[in-house]
Amino acid sequence: MSKVAIATDSNSSITQERGKELGIFVLPMPFYIDGDLYMEGVDLSPEKFYEKQNADAEISTSQPAVAEVTDFWDQILEEYDEIVYIPMSSGLSGSCQTAIMLSEDYDGKVQVVNNQRISVTLALSLFEAKELASQGKSAKEIREILEEHRFDSSIYITLKTLKYLKKGGRITPAAAAVGTILKIKPVLQIQGEKLDAFSKCRGMSQAKEIMYEAIKKDCIERFHAVEEGLKDMILMLAYTGSEGEVEEYRKEAMKMFPGKKFLEAPLSLSIACHIGEGALGIACAKKLPGVDYSKYGLV
Repeated sequence: MSKVAIATDSNSSITQERGKELGIFVLPMPFYIDGDLYMEGVDLSPEKFYEKQNADAEISTSQPAVAEVTDFWDQILEEYDEIVYIPMSSGLSGSCQTAIMLSEDYDGKVQVVNNQRISVTLALSLFEAKELASQGKSAKEIREILEEHRFDSSIYITLKTLKYLKKGGRITPAAAAVGTILKIKPVLQIQGEKLDAFSKCRGMSQAKEIMYEAIKKDCIERFHAVEEGLKDMILMLAYTGSEGEVEEYRKEAMKMFPGKKFLEAPLSLSIACHIGEGALGIACAKKLPGVDYSKYGLV
């Protein structure tokens, strides 16, 4: 039986420390801040990132250099026979397509999964990949299973501020000014390939209600989940900023979905670049048949 490693990039919300605990290899993503290069989770912590962002630093994301990716894989293959590499969705970054191209030189030993996920939903895919590998599945089989279910997830996100959407050119300065005055909160969605507008509402409370209802609707109508208890779904909470700020959100979500356990993780810094601190997200994904989710506290 082949020895299969599970690897990802830091857009998965898996930190270097957590990756070591789980036996998952994590490639840090590069960021340029005021012209200086930083690597997420190495010399760029979330606290440092938000400090720089709140100080109006110029921040941009970048793909890992080709040599960084191949060196990362080569080191893993010194110990393992195969790699399942799950980067962020190809619809949100070119790094996935680059990885697929690079993997062609590895004679099938590196299987790059393009399952259209990021952040907390990507983290769930990594847990699933670990379980499938423990069942004796090959890297190719794991890739095929995950890609078969690539669209079986949804994420909804609401923002504390419109500042970074304006800064990134996603909304006009006038729309940002009016939205700020009227306390307009956009709700964004990721269903597969890209980040799209979903709804607009007045205030964070209404935004959260819209997200809860959207997730319920997706679980039942899109994914045909068993309505009572949503037992065949995994629910997830995500956020930008400190974990302490989401305690109220966590309590609300548990009331809305009684009996459900949530996978929680910060949204990746690549998303935080565009939405800023204080954002809240909720996500769902259909369970994969035969996967034991109890190891991750999700049953």
